[in-house]
Amino acid sequence: MIDVTIENFEAEVVAASMAVPVLVDFWAPWCGPCKTLGPILEKLEVAYEGRFKLVKIDSDQEQQLASMFGIRSIPTCVLMMGGKPVDGFMGAQPEGKLREFLDKHLPSEGELAAEADADEAQALLESGDTQAALQKLADALAADPANDDARFDYVRLLIATGSFEEARALLAEPIKRIPQPLRFEALNQWLGALEFAMTDDNADVSKYDLLIAANKRDFDARFGRACALLAHSQWTMAMDELLEIVMRDKAWNEQAARKLFVAVLELLTPPRPKKQDAVPGKTAGGIELLGKSSAEQDEATAMVNSYRRRLSMALN
Repeated sequence: MIDVTIENFEAEVVAASMAVPVLVDFWAPWCGPCKTLGPILEKLEVAYEGRFKLVKIDSDQEQQLASMFGIRSIPTCVLMMGGKPVDGFMGAQPEGKLREFLDKHLPSEGELAAEADADEAQALLESGDTQAALQKLADALAADPANDDARFDYVRLLIATGSFEEARALLAEPIKRIPQPLRFEALNQWLGALEFAMTDDNADVSKYDLLIAANKRDFDARFGRACALLAHSQWTMAMDELLEIVMRDKAWNEQAARKLFVAVLELLTPPRPKKQDAVPGKTAGGIELLGKSSAEQDEATAMVNSYRRRLSMALN
């Protein structure tokens, strides 16, 4: 628990709430119900072990802050998340009601454990310990099966390391959703392409070159060549091949070329930063790009945007 004034409000409440929910307790020394509520909130802050931060504002001394929040009676509590108020209540509440209020908004212990495991996995992956990263992502998903970020990262790494069967099993649930999440469909398309390329000698790019030279409209050969290129991490060359199909026949094979093209774009798009930075220089598909600097990520974004424009032109 910390006492907040106008001087430290920005740091202790607004900025802090970007990382952890902050419960703001507006009180006053003369307020009887405040004296009842305060100790219970302090007890819960300890019991919840960092899942939220409690701050107290003396509404008599900090009238500017009280006015900012429109406080009309005390005690009044406001829950801040992401720099904004999301909920609140007035008056003293029993511990059970307070727990219900908090549990409605706060991440569960399983969710926090999953986030910690996922963060550790990213650090392990950055250090080159892929197997340990896989185990941490498995732990994260076990702790919080609803954590789509952990599921995505885990499946992505399983595909990248050739564990196709396990990856497909973990993709089964999100692929059944309506609407289908784009990033999981992207993984599904990538997995399908790699499974094809790893069958027989389908990863041999040269065999498709001969077929295409004989017939430029041999779309099966062009699609097979794109899959083989993906298996060799030749991402832009694979998109070039898929684009050739789209330009000649947009509807070929139920738009298989367009779907795989869009999937590759999704996998190559640099991810938005998470609360704790993901591995620098990795795309959403776990593909190593051109380095780890922000300038190189900008270059990756420019490349993706260029291919998006090319696809749009081919479809119009």
